[in-house]
Amino acid sequence: MRTRRLGREGPEVSAVGLGCMPMSHTYGHADEAESIATIHRALDLGVTLIDTADVYGGGHNEELVGRAIRDRRDEVFLATKFGFLRGPNNEPLGIDGSPEYVRRACEASLRRLGVDHVDLYQQHRVDPKVPIEETVGAVAELIAEGKVRHVGLSEALAPDLRRAAAVHPIASVQSEYSLLERSVEDEVLPSCEELGIGFLPFSPLARGLLAGSLTADTVLEDDDFRAGERFPRVGPTHRAANVALAAVVAEIAAAHDATPAQVSLAWMLAKAPWIVPIPGTKRVRYVEDNAGAPELSLSDDDMARLDTLAGRAHGDRYGAAAQLPTWTSPPAR
Repeated sequence: MRTRRLGREGPEVSAVGLGCMPMSHTYGHADEAESIATIHRALDLGVTLIDTADVYGGGHNEELVGRAIRDRRDEVFLATKFGFLRGPNNEPLGIDGSPEYVRRACEASLRRLGVDHVDLYQQHRVDPKVPIEETVGAVAELIAEGKVRHVGLSEALAPDLRRAAAVHPIASVQSEYSLLERSVEDEVLPSCEELGIGFLPFSPLARGLLAGSLTADTVLEDDDFRAGERFPRVGPTHRAANVALAAVVAEIAAAHDATPAQVSLAWMLAKAPWIVPIPGTKRVRYVEDNAGAPELSLSDDDMARLDTLAGRAHGDRYGAAAQLPTWTSPPAR
């Protein structure tokens, strides 16, 4: 596996990471033995960046990842996230970026993961009530104590990236990015380049559309988040139209004797050397597929043809019940 550096002075990680959210029943049933085998296979292939979050499965995902890496901790660049509040039944209760909560959340994640530190601690969403300087400052204190190695953000807007970077070096920011979702190219990616911040695209395969694993005829389980209109682009209204767009990817893959997933990830890797996609999966065969992407070289004609998909996706990124916030944090106190 090739490696990349997150930003100008950040840590070195595998060129492709592994997102573990699907292992906690977000995309239908997940088998724990297969999930752990998937993490082990990723490590065997040289994938070092393993991404989880305290909110995935109400803590289940961190516990699962912790069990999987228990004897292989030194092979892992371990990333997790904090910030979403959940009730006793895992119901959403809002966002908390207060320094007190950051510390409590970190201690809880360390316990679930069974480790003494995490390599990348990421604010899952900006808290509109707490200045981002205070949140990042709290993570910086955890770094000083040896419980965290690097600070990351998720779904932060460009103004908050600049404010956060003024407090402490930011290793990375996460947001959705794929051939069908290009909004970060307007301000977020230019800000990352300007500030020397790495970028971790999640859903780089558009929740299976670009990989060809989600087709117009796929029947989803009732507990699969993609089954309704939470993600309209893969929901029943727009999926067929977006599957038709993904046919371009499949044609280029066939010409290279590659897979659509490898083409989609190779396109992203060619965009900037500090971009490290973190496709999520719970299956060994898909992590093996994704791990081959860094070896695929696309021609200028391939890249241009893939870029014609920009702005053509049908449907919104999120449904009304799960729309992303567009706020920034309040001014520093």
